[in-house]
Amino acid sequence: MPIYDTPVPLPKRTTSLCHICLKPVDATIYEKNGQIWMAKECPEHGAFDELYWSSAEMYHKAEKFSYNGAGVQNPQLTLQNACPYECGLCDVHLTSTSLANVDVTNRCNLRCEWCFANAHARGYVYEPSFEQLREMLATLRQEKPVPTLAVQFSGGEPTLREDLPEIIKMAVEMGFIQTQIATNGIRLAKDDTLARKLRQAGLNTVYLQFNGVSKETDGLIELKKKAIENCRDAGQGVVLVPTVARGLNDHEVGQIIYFAAQNVDVVRGVNFQPMAFTGGASEFTSAVRNAQRYTLPDLALSIEQQTNGQVKTEDFYPVPCVVSISKLIEAYTQTPQIEFSTHPHCGIATYLFVEDGQLIPINRFVDVDKFFELTQKLAGNLNNGGVLRKPAALMRGLMALNSLVDEEHQPKGVQFKEIIKTVLLTHDYKTLGDFHKKALFIGGMHFMDAYNYDVERVKRCAIHYAAPGGLIIPFCAYNSGPSYRDAIEKKYSIPLEEWERTKGKLQFEGLT
Repeated sequence: MPIYDTPVPLPKRTTSLCHICLKPVDATIYEKNGQIWMAKECPEHGAFDELYWSSAEMYHKAEKFSYNGAGVQNPQLTLQNACPYECGLCDVHLTSTSLANVDVTNRCNLRCEWCFANAHARGYVYEPSFEQLREMLATLRQEKPVPTLAVQFSGGEPTLREDLPEIIKMAVEMGFIQTQIATNGIRLAKDDTLARKLRQAGLNTVYLQFNGVSKETDGLIELKKKAIENCRDAGQGVVLVPTVARGLNDHEVGQIIYFAAQNVDVVRGVNFQPMAFTGGASEFTSAVRNAQRYTLPDLALSIEQQTNGQVKTEDFYPVPCVVSISKLIEAYTQTPQIEFSTHPHCGIATYLFVEDGQLIPINRFVDVDKFFELTQKLAGNLNNGGVLRKPAALMRGLMALNSLVDEEHQPKGVQFKEIIKTVLLTHDYKTLGDFHKKALFIGGMHFMDAYNYDVERVKRCAIHYAAPGGLIIPFCAYNSGPSYRDAIEKKYSIPLEEWERTKGKLQFEGLT
């Protein structure tokens, strides 16, 4: 039985939003001039065409990995076709939480014009108490069939909370095996002890805002470099997170990757995020929006051009490509696994290795297409076989997977066959962690705005926000469209003036 769903032919129907009144409208996704577009019409505000993906070829490749996950067994709401206007998670959601975002404050030491999470712009301070945070984390750990394993503390600027080390330590004690913070790096740069304190508390990854390698694209570049140095001294892994907009910094995506490669001992990856027109950016004119719209195929093409073909567009795969690996482990262990069953058009990724100054994508020594085909087939065979036949079937499968590895061309120090064997046979994820330390993850995640909103993507979102009151809400529903962020933050916040009377004026430490 196939794991992945049969691709839906174009044109296909979905539900979107009118970006003016935010009411749901019928939409059609269709192909035009080698690109993918979304057409929709609001009875009150008229018809709109929005670019969905700039490459039809890449769209169809990603569509082959469509997968409807089983969602959660203990949804908080029971709904009938109300998505995305009631959420929390509900029984029509198809993907469990792969990564949870927990906003620990909306205070920030920057004032970025496009930010949707800044206390100064909002006029109130949202900062859950330590006990509220404990309850939010507990809700995530109670998710079934697989408790949430990865959490990112975000904001605002999470390092403004003095108790951040205690928050991270609490998460580790509650069973989260991956903890990270999303930060602008200012505090990490200015306080030489902070990175070490966070690492000792159990922090795995610093998700560092990093919009370019020059002062023109990132005015805080020298502070970012200092933050990375402090993380290096602390043994703290870093992922660079550039927000990319056409005409602003898209010409530096290759240089960002080369910068990561030069610092591969501490930088674990780069996760590009094409700009979503939310928050302050939602008010950009249509001319500005159309000029700056930058989709995932645009990103892949920019990377190919700016790395002189060392990394190619075909090296990238959609996030749910790894579902077959999860299903294989699940079939062998009879234990539910995290399924990265994100919508195939939400994100793309590949792995690079750095050797003698060259970038070597994993595709150069592993037949990735056949690898995914074989893991899918092997998972099906294990599900159809009896318990006693599973070890033999898995060993035969491992031999077949090993045949897809070209050892002559794999980078020095990379034993990919051993990694496959260890992960599948012993489920030793420390080995997988060691692999990530040798490899450089290059990904792109394009979050939605009201203009390109697709409810089918919301239903398959794997990155969720935990909020006070026991709510778990998909990322794009929380931040765009009907936007739960406003209502939740206002409910659990205090006016900015009141906060500043008792705590002191907000301090801005970087460029504004």
